[in-house]
Amino acid sequence: MAKETTYEEIARDLKNRIYKPVYYLMGEESYYIDKISEYIAQTVLNESEKEFNQTIIYGADTDIATIINAAKRYPMMSKYQVVIVKEAQGVKNMDELSYYLQRPLESTILVLCHKHGVLDRRKKLAAEIEKVGVLFESKKIKDAQLAGFITSYLKRKSIEIEPKASEMMAEFVGTDLSRMAGELEKLIITLPKGQKRITPEQIEQNIGISKDYNNYELRNALIIKDVFKANQIIKYFEENPKTNPLQMTLSVLFNFFSNLML
Repeated sequence: MAKETTYEEIARDLKNRIYKPVYYLMGEESYYIDKISEYIAQTVLNESEKEFNQTIIYGADTDIATIINAAKRYPMMSKYQVVIVKEAQGVKNMDELSYYLQRPLESTILVLCHKHGVLDRRKKLAAEIEKVGVLFESKKIKDAQLAGFITSYLKRKSIEIEPKASEMMAEFVGTDLSRMAGELEKLIITLPKGQKRITPEQIEQNIGISKDYNNYELRNALIIKDVFKANQIIKYFEENPKTNPLQMTLSVLFNFFSNLML
């Protein structure tokens, strides 16, 4: 089996202006699909080139013949033209893209955004895309990977985060990466001038999560069998149900005990 292309590899090539004729972006996690397609839309062409050479199509409003015809056009006064198909999962007869893939234009960058599902890798179309372009699957992140995502995201912004603060964000936001990125951007904006480290106190002040009374602290209290602290946190949750919904607490505890059992 061929090695799967990673987001980091695609981002590196795009930054170095190394482009492929076709990008088929698919998967359950829309964050990386949006990041790649938006970066291509914003950086390949300058503002004057975009007017004639950048086309955005929605899958529900088009068909495969229209997409192929758009991809076959030559750019006007530009090295490239960009064709982005959003909601590509709505395009019928996608297999017919194979006709275009036999001889794709090097001057066209065709981006197909297929969210909430994947292309069957056993089909001929998947192999043909990989031969001339990029087939990328954006997989849903696991709870255990959230801390790594948070640290990496902030590192790119030259910001550090304390481990407890990272745990608080992971517990509060969950695996919705688009929402997580938004909340992290809010924290960066609220950092005092010259400060490059996010603390639990910062999150408590700006996100609204108590650094002492949260699911992370409840889990720790249960682990060390601190009955008094566990009951303090539970009482706080009972008095503040809007900021501490039971569903979130049950999810955190379920995941912990499931992992412990394994």
